[in-house]
Amino acid sequence: MKIGEASKRSGVSQRMIRHYEGLGLIPKAARRESGYRDYDVQDIHTLRFIRRARDLGFPIEEIRQLVALWQDRSRSSADVRALALARAAELDRKARELDEMRRSLEHLAATCHGDDRPDCPIIERLEGQDA
Repeated sequence: MKIGEASKRSGVSQRMIRHYEGLGLIPKAARRESGYRDYDVQDIHTLRFIRRARDLGFPIEEIRQLVALWQDRSRSSADVRALALARAAELDRKARELDEMRRSLEHLAATCHGDDRPDCPIIERLEGQDA
């Protein structure tokens, strides 16, 4: 099937399919005589796997590891579990950072009069002054 059909079936954009090929996450597609890429059912399965891994927040290098583990039937599930737990810990760290940023913004907004005066603790903080 052509890239458009592969995109529709996998839920991965054509641009990302070409990107994943370039990164080696999926093998380069066979080419038809017309020059069009030709994808098969296994390619679609792999693209869906990659899409779901991206949806869970895995970065490309960890997806590369997951794909390799998925394709290795002699893999240890402990290796897969370790990747998942490490990703969960990283997401937890990012969530704490985002929460801290949100609280800082709320605090700055609460200290801003929000009127016609030019005085603004938000701008002062961004300038590096104490708010």
